[in-house]
Amino acid sequence: MAKRKEKCSVVGCRDQHQTLHRVPAAEDKRAAWLKFIFDGNVPAEVGKKLLVCANHFTADCFTNLGEYNAGVVGRLILDVEAVPTLRGIQTDEGHASTSLASSSVLRASTTRNVGCQTEPPKGRSVGTQLSVRTLHSHYRSEAVQATVSCRDFGTSTDPFIASLPVLSSTPIKRPSKRPRLEEEEEEDSLEGSSIMASQGLDPTYDPEDSVTALTETTVMSDAAPTSTQEIRKYIVYETCLMELFEVCAVCKRVCTVKTKRLGTFLSVEQRCNHCEYSRSWNSQPLLDNTPAGNVQLSAAVYISGASFFKLQRVFKAMRLQIFLYDTFRRHARMFIEPAIVYTWKKSQEEMLQRLSEGNKAILGGDMRADSPGHCAKFGSYTTMDLNTNTVVDLQLVQSNEVGGSSNMEKEGLKRSLALLSARGVTLECIVTDRHPQIQKFLRENNITQFYDVWHMEKGISKKLDKISKKKDCQKVKRWVPAIRNHIYWTAASSKTGPERVAKWTSLLNHVQDIHTHEDPIFPKCLHTVRITRDKSKWLSAATPAFYHLEKELTKKTVLKDIAKLSPHHQTSSLEAFHSVILRFAPKNVVYPYLGMLCRLYLAALHYNENADRGQATTSSGDPLFKMSFPKSRKGECRVKPVKTEATFRYVDDLMCMIMEKVFVDPSSYRAEILNMNIPPDLSSQYEHPDKEEVIASYVSRFNQGGGGFEASVSSLGIRKLQTYPKNDT
Repeated sequence: MAKRKEKCSVVGCRDQHQTLHRVPAAEDKRAAWLKFIFDGNVPAEVGKKLLVCANHFTADCFTNLGEYNAGVVGRLILDVEAVPTLRGIQTDEGHASTSLASSSVLRASTTRNVGCQTEPPKGRSVGTQLSVRTLHSHYRSEAVQATVSCRDFGTSTDPFIASLPVLSSTPIKRPSKRPRLEEEEEEDSLEGSSIMASQGLDPTYDPEDSVTALTETTVMSDAAPTSTQEIRKYIVYETCLMELFEVCAVCKRVCTVKTKRLGTFLSVEQRCNHCEYSRSWNSQPLLDNTPAGNVQLSAAVYISGASFFKLQRVFKAMRLQIFLYDTFRRHARMFIEPAIVYTWKKSQEEMLQRLSEGNKAILGGDMRADSPGHCAKFGSYTTMDLNTNTVVDLQLVQSNEVGGSSNMEKEGLKRSLALLSARGVTLECIVTDRHPQIQKFLRENNITQFYDVWHMEKGISKKLDKISKKKDCQKVKRWVPAIRNHIYWTAASSKTGPERVAKWTSLLNHVQDIHTHEDPIFPKCLHTVRITRDKSKWLSAATPAFYHLEKELTKKTVLKDIAKLSPHHQTSSLEAFHSVILRFAPKNVVYPYLGMLCRLYLAALHYNENADRGQATTSSGDPLFKMSFPKSRKGECRVKPVKTEATFRYVDDLMCMIMEKVFVDPSSYRAEILNMNIPPDLSSQYEHPDKEEVIASYVSRFNQGGGGFEASVSSLGIRKLQTYPKNDT
């Protein structure tokens, strides 16, 4: 690459093109170049410093012509075998060399300033110094009809503006207007459509950037996004954004800029004090004077199960602008919660319709409390179709509805069965845990009930662990894993209750190395009888270990429950669904009734969409597993199949529904919520005293001024019976 002052050595060439190439040193190649330079008449002596400009080469002679024209690289690279062949500039429009003649102009029109994201100046005719946009009639946006904070830029003397850091990586330049294209394209840009990357390459692309793998090339097509949900969003710094409004688009003088902010929404008003040019710009589309981004952010936080307060702290750490919690609750109350309730009810109707038209249903039921112990406020009872592994009903019960948290599970089951019966669903059986109230209720209603094997095994295992810690009962510990397996085998291999009891009681003979039994239903063990080398593991009938084991395994309640173990389906899917609820409604967060109900519906929508995910496989098709050490197994290693990635189609459906339907007409969707029977808060049953009186009666127990107990007693109106001296013990 030669300097700018050097000229082309080709005879008759008057080009001042800055892209010059030296004559190669190879003899055969040098001869071809010299013959071209001197038009065949090569002198006897030729200097070493000969240059040929790029206009004498065809387009296929360059290896980086596309990158050069796009502004990515700064110099043209010749192919090794390149030889100049063009004596002058071709006039044929289809010839590839036409682009070389105007390469400098092309680069000037396609290169943008990285700092301010605007295009460099373009030459204008002296006849008119106005752009096409200026010739149109001026217009202003109505912006936001609300009282919001304002700030001046440009000529403002606000000390905050003076203290803003300059984040641009390039010297500050006054941005020019977008190059004039066609009349139709200019009009389209006024209507909100942007023309980006017209050459098929992002102008801010840096080939030396360390994150080039993440760079995307965006080509704007004629088909624009049909909804605000599909439009991409970006994080824009305030200083970079204000560079676009620093100077007037007509006279290039400094303008007065005012901003209005409403949550994540920003409106900019630019006015030139010299030529009276003005324009308004909004960072988000306005839906009935409401910024679309604010509603979308509220919906995304709610639907994804995130916490608004955690998101607010994240935004505050990055100094991102966000709205207040009251705005989030207003969006949830008006748009988000009605959409969630409507979506769940519609999905539930389809499931109930399918169940009513099919065979008898096998259901699983269990309750999940929002906090452990007997102080729970909410109890959510889940009814699941075990044949399809889908949640068909959710009932949220508040403790003050049923007189206490201990009655919530029975009430939830009653409501679910009433709903299923009203929809015409016929039950074959229901699989639950061993809750006494549930047992009695189902027995009185003649509904076949089975018990989940895992709940039974967990209860017996805890009892056996206690027995193994007693004196002379250490041998029981060796039999605990086998007894666990025996419970599952008894349930899976039996068809009737007496058969389950017979197989269960045969365990007492098996631990004594006796494999024939007196019960005719199960006369002998099914395994092969082998001679055991380690005879110390067998139990004897006259030992404390066997006595305690027999006493525990043959209890009347245990035998009764063994006969009702579920032979086919279990409630493990319900336990998995309860873990999904924790993502949307953690137990350490207090929610109102409607907020808790909507989060349960979101968990059900997520679970039903991803319930039947298959097992992930490697590139060669082998199934994937992961190792785990469950706490219940006390160091025993297990493997779990790795499932495929979860999908979130329900999130996209809800977001589109909120922005396109519920926001337009929320009244029709809120009707379902208005018809719901929402119980009053727990605090409503208590008398609310005056707040000032409660504050006046507050005394800290660590108050150094003394009189804590006396002040508390006097505030309660209790007369002291006796006062003891301070040093009295």
